[in-house]
Amino acid sequence: MGSHAAVSVQGLVKRYGAMTAVDGISFEVEQGELFGFLGPNGAGKTTTVNILTGVSLPTSGSASIHGHDLAKDSFRAREMINVVPEVSNAYVEYTAWKNLMFTAALYGVPRGEAAHRAEELLRTFGLEDKRNTKVKGFSQGMRRKLVIAMALVNRPRVLFMDEPTTGLDVQSVITIREMIRDLHRQGVTIFLTTHNLAEANVLCERVAIVNRGKIIAVDTPENLKRAARRVQVLEVAFERLEARDEEGLSLIPGIREVAGKGDKLRLVTDELPAAISAVNRFAEERGLSIIHINTPGPSLEDVFVELTGIGGPAKGGGGR
Repeated sequence: MGSHAAVSVQGLVKRYGAMTAVDGISFEVEQGELFGFLGPNGAGKTTTVNILTGVSLPTSGSASIHGHDLAKDSFRAREMINVVPEVSNAYVEYTAWKNLMFTAALYGVPRGEAAHRAEELLRTFGLEDKRNTKVKGFSQGMRRKLVIAMALVNRPRVLFMDEPTTGLDVQSVITIREMIRDLHRQGVTIFLTTHNLAEANVLCERVAIVNRGKIIAVDTPENLKRAARRVQVLEVAFERLEARDEEGLSLIPGIREVAGKGDKLRLVTDELPAAISAVNRFAEERGLSIIHINTPGPSLEDVFVELTGIGGPAKGGGGR
């Protein structure tokens, strides 16, 4: 691997005053890989992307793109990449066409070549009819498409995408995910940050799980799913529940954990169908009536704990 990796990170640290946002991480992304960088908000994902895209310098450690060190050879490294930020970086007063041409100029793409690529991208992304429309009239989904098109105008070998589907309606999420798969099929290396476990599972070939600035695990989605299957979640609400009833629930075999969540109880189990039957039987025996029962699937926290055996991610704020 080494110099042939698309992205190589060694002992990366980033501190802001007393706060350590990235805490000595190392990993490599293969050429052409669709790599997920998964963690809760505040885990250090955006900070890492900022370093890998030359926006900020690490406190220590190193990072390189296709063997070009981001600190020593940043020009060559940055030529090979582009970024789809979480928040649209398109100029709202510009048309789709002007945004594409402007981005191409920033990346030193010759004008004739830029026009040709802009045409092609508008076609690919179904934005031809929006060519001369100002971006401020675009829906969220259209903006995200344009921002991805802008990020492709310099034909990057590595594309960084920060939470690419956050805040989009369902139809746009499906469209954007399909676009990501297409780019991957064309051989673009994609580095995708997300806090959405399901998204990482459906898109990525390998996933690094980040928490509090450290990488906890780098694994295939298959193994993550296996861990997720061991921590199935059942949400249940009873009409009236005494403390002793709650205690009784935690004694049901196969139920690992009972936690209150509003008027709902959250049960973690490794055998969902059996747990559902057991909870129903329990309610009948005690004359309790169930007013709500749901299987929301495990949270990222649950999977973290299962993979690492340590407490879940820090609740609340933290760095980016």
